[in-house]
Amino acid sequence: MMTSAEIRQKFMDFFRSKGHVIVPSAPIVVKNDPTLLFTNAGMNQFKDFFLGNKKSPNPRVADTQKCLRVSGKHNDLEEVGVDTYHHTMFEMLGNWSFGDYFKKEAIAWSWELLTEVYKLDKDRLYVTIFEGDEKEGLPKDEEAYNEWKKWIAEDRILMGNKKDNFWEMGDTGPCGPCTEIHYDTRPEANNNGHDLVNNDDTGMVMEIWNNVFIQFNRLKDGTLEQLPAKHVDTGMGLERLVRVIQGKQSNYDTDVFTGTIAEIEKITSKKYTNTDSKQDVAFRVLSDHIRAISFCIADGQLPSNTGAGYVIRRILRRAVRYYYSYLDYKQPLLFQLVAIIAKQFENVFPELDKQKDFVAKVIKEEEESFLRTLEKGLKRFEQIRNNSIKVFNQNVLSMLGIPSVEIEKELGAQNFVSKPIQQTEIFQQNVKKLNVPSERIALAIQINLVNLVIRGFQSFELNDTYGFPLDLTKLIAEENGMFIDEAGFESEMRQQKNRSRAATAIDTEDWVVLDEHALTEFVGYDVLETKSKIVKYRKVKTKGKEAYQIVLNATPFYAESGGQVGDTGSLSFGEGWGEVKIYDTKKENDLIIHFAESLPQNVDADVIAKVDVSKRKATAIHHSATHLLHAALRKILGTHVAQKGSLVNEEHLRFDFSHFAKVTDEEIKKIEELVNEKIRENIPVVINEMPKDEALKLGAMALFGEKYGDIVRVVVIDPNYSVELCGGTHVGATGELGFFKIKQETAVAAGVRRIEAVSGKAAEELVNEQFDTIRAIRESLKNPKEINKSIDNLLTENSDLKKHIEHLEARQLVGIRNELLQKDEIINQINFIGTLVEVSSADALKKLCFDLKNHLRDFVVVLCANIGGKPFVAVSIAENVAVAKNLDASKIIKEQIAPIIKGGGGGQKTLATAGGQDASNLNAVIEKVKELL
Repeated sequence: MMTSAEIRQKFMDFFRSKGHVIVPSAPIVVKNDPTLLFTNAGMNQFKDFFLGNKKSPNPRVADTQKCLRVSGKHNDLEEVGVDTYHHTMFEMLGNWSFGDYFKKEAIAWSWELLTEVYKLDKDRLYVTIFEGDEKEGLPKDEEAYNEWKKWIAEDRILMGNKKDNFWEMGDTGPCGPCTEIHYDTRPEANNNGHDLVNNDDTGMVMEIWNNVFIQFNRLKDGTLEQLPAKHVDTGMGLERLVRVIQGKQSNYDTDVFTGTIAEIEKITSKKYTNTDSKQDVAFRVLSDHIRAISFCIADGQLPSNTGAGYVIRRILRRAVRYYYSYLDYKQPLLFQLVAIIAKQFENVFPELDKQKDFVAKVIKEEEESFLRTLEKGLKRFEQIRNNSIKVFNQNVLSMLGIPSVEIEKELGAQNFVSKPIQQTEIFQQNVKKLNVPSERIALAIQINLVNLVIRGFQSFELNDTYGFPLDLTKLIAEENGMFIDEAGFESEMRQQKNRSRAATAIDTEDWVVLDEHALTEFVGYDVLETKSKIVKYRKVKTKGKEAYQIVLNATPFYAESGGQVGDTGSLSFGEGWGEVKIYDTKKENDLIIHFAESLPQNVDADVIAKVDVSKRKATAIHHSATHLLHAALRKILGTHVAQKGSLVNEEHLRFDFSHFAKVTDEEIKKIEELVNEKIRENIPVVINEMPKDEALKLGAMALFGEKYGDIVRVVVIDPNYSVELCGGTHVGATGELGFFKIKQETAVAAGVRRIEAVSGKAAEELVNEQFDTIRAIRESLKNPKEINKSIDNLLTENSDLKKHIEHLEARQLVGIRNELLQKDEIINQINFIGTLVEVSSADALKKLCFDLKNHLRDFVVVLCANIGGKPFVAVSIAENVAVAKNLDASKIIKEQIAPIIKGGGGGQKTLATAGGQDASNLNAVIEKVKELL
């Protein structure tokens, strides 16, 4: 039996033999594409070729692509683990033709690979083609039909509608018909799977390969035009293909997952039995989710509360909940699986194996964090559930005239809220005894189903307070026979996010295209000013303001990428046509977009594009400093250090890196010394372009999660010190940096540290600020010879004075205590002291309460103070009095006192304190406590 690795390799070898160049997978986390968070299809990395923004260096390519589908229209998360064939992360095998071969070759090669290389049973294969669409004016795909007739019986060529067999990138853009290949995996299959193609809920007759023929362009008015070049875009899910070839009934029974499942069995001491039980679903969920989590983190996306990071956190928390509830495992588990996943994919996706310790640490910390709140969240859900079921049960019984009190007594209070009442035998007995018509029962149940809904604000609370993503709450609700008010939840989320969304929302109009054949050329490495033309532009609205996005056929403006901010500057259109300020430059895929507040009067005029030189220079200084810092970190801290994020602008640099401990002051000093040594050496910064493989042989460092082309840009600052792949802008020699200084070092996430630093003029300004501060301190201390000694003397003197004051306050509190003991009054056999006292701090009130406790029996004490115009209160109660009178100092503070002084507080049952804003009602506080006695 072929292994999954052999199946993958045979695909690559086959298409290599057909003249295809094998390219690496793009990162699973998408950058520079506002329409995507993750790579969800093999075509994503080739999008620019289809859009015409870029020309492919190779007309034929093939690859295996890491994909993730858990958001947007491709959201399979709820099915993952429940069925046998949906996944979060999956591998998409694909072959591509960019204006080269078309339907004849694609179809012939598909059949050859499946039947001659993989030896699939021809009698289990079916194909679909596009049947045409009268409304679109599209005929049946006769070309694909005729090609398939050469290889497969005509009755196995099935017609597919526009939904299934016409692929579109979006509302506009490249599109075309497709042909799907399906395989019947049913053990009893007997040439009778025709009706189950695209119509089998069991997943036994399933699509394994889709060949898309991109031959049209969808215009914004909806019409279609023929493309000058036709392309082939195919995708075949490896997991499904392996299942078919290995003859399994579930993807999870293949060697793609069996190793992980075996490891979970070993860790949990539970057995996987391949059933629909919650325990077995948990095995499948974990074996799937750990792949998505691990590869996303390895590609640079840490779990967080926004964007792609939130998706990863959702997947991770779903997995935690499954092993916590159904495998009875109450400690971090997922991180223990990283090593086995890394080993499995070390030869195809080596980035995980190289970072397995880092990835495991990040996952473990995320698990520990969620496990701390999971139990509390489940208890809160139980409270919500019990209350909802109780209301449902009471209302149903009331409508049917059955006394709820009697049934609750018969069932027991706990059982009364454990499930909806109609599911109990006692309910059935009562409706039978009372001869209640079934129509009335159904109506009562139907009317009150609203009470079995988790309200929007409740699911929002579970999300906001306990970290439960909505799909996790929905899952738990369904297990308890309840529903989720998703619209209510979304409303709550909208209210929370309205402000931030309003600040970032962008309303984008269609492109106005002036030259549809022009490609953008970046010339900004060599020049900061160039002559150009506008290729296209569009209007956008942000924060209520109109702006414009402009694309040039040649530009010196660096677009935000690799942590370096986008250039600013101007576009000049010659005498009489004015100048447009460019306030930012960004990438959309590989398209360089210039952001401007206005358009020129004549968009067809020649343009002089000019970058802000001083900003670019300061930014380049910080980018080169980042390379020096990265190399220094690896030399001082160890070669485990890898970049995990950066920000480079004219003001400073910010560098995130993998490291498992705080960088010590001594290490910081060594790092600074090494960087500044390299600056003083005035090392030339040498930049070359070369094939990627050649660059890696030179020892060039590539960043995990970045997509590199065949030809890469290598930045060398001393071949023995720093060699990195980098698309950013740099200085000519390190001496231009002048000086380097680290401002601070902090933690960002598990295993990730952050350094903020400055170089060049920004470093000079920082040093001047620090000297100004020291000068001011020296002047305040009357210009001592030894400033450190003067500060130490000042601190010692301050400490001595504090101790003296504390001694005096202690003596004062003894005097106040003795006075208070004289004010003791008896109320219902309780010693009560309630008064205003003059003290300097809220802590003094607590000290007085502790002191009085040693001199009183059977007491209640309430002490109030006006300190700096703010009210403070302390309540102390003897333990025996608290029990006998059912008094709780914490509740008294929160419920009785806090509203009076417009504040808040809390504490223990026998001692609690409060602070507030209104000091005018302290006497009322004393009277309120007195009333309780």
